[in-house]
This record gives sequence, structure tokens and C-alpha cells, in this order.
Amino acid sequence: MKALMLHGINHNMFGKRDPKQYGTITLDQINQRLHDLGKTLGVNVDCFQTNDEGAMCERIHQAYRDQVDMVLINAGAWTHYSYGIRDALAILTCPIVELHMSNIHAREAFRHHSVFAEIVMGQICGFGADSYELALRAGHSAALGRKNA
Repeated sequence: MKALMLHGINHNMFGKRDPKQYGTITLDQINQRLHDLGKTLGVNVDCFQTNDEGAMCERIHQAYRDQVDMVLINAGAWTHYSYGIRDALAILTCPIVELHMSNIHAREAFRHHSVFAEIVMGQICGFGADSYELALRAGHSAALGRKNA
């Protein structure tokens, strides 16, 4: 089973950026935790981070061509306004799980809205770095359900 983890804008700065909201965990540590859980679940997790919206769309297009079994996305600020990424995600036929480390509904008003909400399977937010592992478990369960249907 193949999963694609998409990390959005500024996520390369985890561990340095606003520790009150995001803690001190680094992106490499998050990715390692996903790889470790993936091994337990029998999922090969490919992680991708970019600060370029076009590169994010291109990677989503590649996921479609690769026929990945699930996509996990923490798009950061793009969540709230990127119709380009939303439209790229809408091409996918696999389960998509949106995730955020912070509770976006308890933050600034502009963060309360997700342009992805209508096309994703669900959203996990507010559990810090654990949000990533919860998202992988949810995506795995949904992908298994599709394979067994």
C-alpha cells in the first residue's frame, strides 16, 4: 500500500517556527514517525514538502499517475485559499485526509475555513505531531475499506 504525505508552505521550518503552536518537533522527525508507523501498517509512506504551490500541484498530479492508495495533506496556509491545490486534489480517486497540528478552529478567523473540506474524506486537527499518525491510520483504514469493497 502506498501513501503520500504532502507538507505545505513553511513546514520545513517546524522545530523553529512558533513552538507554542507547533512544538519543537522537526519535519524530519515527523516523517520518521510516519515511516515507522507505515512499516507497522504495511504502508510505504512517501513524504514531500514544498514552499512552491505549483510544485505541490505537480506532486499531486504524479500521485494520480502513481495510483497511490491515500493522500495525507497538511497544506498549511494554502488550506485556506489555494483553489489550485484544491482542484489538483479533486483529480485523485483515493482517500484524502486533511490534517493540521494546531486546532485551526481555535485560531484566527481566516484559518477556520478549508477550501479542501468538500473534497477530503475528513480532517484531523489539534493533536500536535500526533495528528500525522492519526491521519495515516484514518487513511489506511479507508484505503483498506476500498480494497475490500
